[in-house]
Amino acid sequence: MTQIALSDLPETIQALLTQAIQTGKPLTIAQNDRPVAIISPIKKSKRVAFGFAKDSGQIIGDIVKPTSNLVTWDALL
Repeated sequence: MTQIALSDLPETIQALLTQAIQTGKPLTIAQNDRPVAIISPIKKSKRVAFGFAKDSGQIIGDIVKPTSNLVTWDALL
């Protein structure tokens, strides 16, 4: 993908892109009343680092008892 600096664009395009960034709405570019490109601002998702998986798990059964009696554990003292 080709990238170009905003300062290299003409002033009218800079103003339109600034407006699209401020409003959050995409900008459609048309030629002869036919859309040829859509420019939309990139939305950054705000992901919470702590607690983002809250309420996403489910406890099925008892979490205190062992799941099977096949393995016995001896503690070393």
